[in-house]
Amino acid sequence: QVQLVESGGGLVQPGGSLRLSCAASGIIFRINTVGWLRQAPGKQRELVAQMTMFGFTNYADSVKGRFTISRDNAKNTVFLQMNSLKPEDTAVYYCAVGEGGSSWKYWGQGTQVTVSS
Repeated sequence: QVQLVESGGGLVQPGGSLRLSCAASGIIFRINTVGWLRQAPGKQRELVAQMTMFGFTNYADSVKGRFTISRDNAKNTVFLQMNSLKPEDTAVYYCAVGEGGSSWKYWGQGTQVTVSS
């Protein structure tokens, strides 16, 4: 049984930072693409960042230079470091494992990130 468990969300002021973590179990983590997606109220879910098994990354234009995705294959964990947060980053953030892009096989339950003063 595959499980992805996110943590690290919360309330932060504009300009602040948060680090999201996603621990995976029941899957050969290292051979998959891992990613973070988000969904804000009334909006479609969007890809924020992804990293392939070879370490190649890509980011949404809106987060380039502010967010960094990383992975620890030994611990089956993927991270999203979010800096210089803006109110428009407010959303539920999901980690996912799969082929990447729009093709994700496994999802976490989501963690709320709220950026507000």
